[in-house]
Amino acid sequence: MHHFLPTSPRLRGICLLLLASTLWSTGGLFIKWVDWNPLAIAGCRSAIAALVIAFSFRSASVRWKSKPLLLGAVCYAGTMLTFVAATKLTTAANAILLQYTSPVYVAILGALFLREKVTLRDVLTLLCVAGGMYLFFQDQMSPGHLYGNLLAIACGMISAVMIVALRRQKNASPFGSILLGNVLTFFCGLPFMFAGQPSLRGWLALLILGVFQLGISFVLYSIAIKSVTALEASVITMLEPLLNPVWVFLFLGEQPSSSALLGGAILLLALSARFLVPERKKKTTPLAS
Repeated sequence: MHHFLPTSPRLRGICLLLLASTLWSTGGLFIKWVDWNPLAIAGCRSAIAALVIAFSFRSASVRWKSKPLLLGAVCYAGTMLTFVAATKLTTAANAILLQYTSPVYVAILGALFLREKVTLRDVLTLLCVAGGMYLFFQDQMSPGHLYGNLLAIACGMISAVMIVALRRQKNASPFGSILLGNVLTFFCGLPFMFAGQPSLRGWLALLILGVFQLGISFVLYSIAIKSVTALEASVITMLEPLLNPVWVFLFLGEQPSSSALLGGAILLLALSARFLVPERKKKTTPLAS
């Protein structure tokens, strides 16, 4: 795959994040195929993903007693479980929109603990992305659902700590946090796996979810986080909720609203202007003689 990626480490990292986001975005479609307890789905999916990640990095060394590794693992499991719980207690749109407040917390934590400066372009990008996300989910948002909304906000905060902890391991093995986090998620979901079993189609969907939607996607993310800032990783992966309805439209025929299309366009333009255009300019700028 390296032969098809850009030579610039940062641009390569951005491309890997885009691929990871695309894989993550298939979750909503395949989870609908699994008639099982949500925590059982989360646990089984994580068990399969853990095997994929362990195999992909089988020759890499890991410092299991590293504090950032352990913090990242706990926050990974916390992100998975709080998002599932939030989705059960509030609307999917509320859960996604509130979860993706995480770049704000990442910007603050990254500046404090990683010494990664937040530029004016970053702030403008965050504002544009926030506006695009609001428009995108405007028609689906619903008042009420206090506990679910609070859980979704907590999910965003926990996710931000996870991203910073992974970035802190840029010179080590960030995949270790994700591997251990998936194992923790599996054990949290294990008690719920004994109440019934999914159908054959459900098991196929779980296999796809574990291998591609979570396993390979986080292999790509583990590589990418080494060459992009925590804030970049947080903002770029906001492409994921944008792609969710694309799959639903392609396979189920649900037409997105005009405000959703406008919000998606704003989000795409903001991400392109902030991350891809500057890299292209660097590549095409002639060297000084």
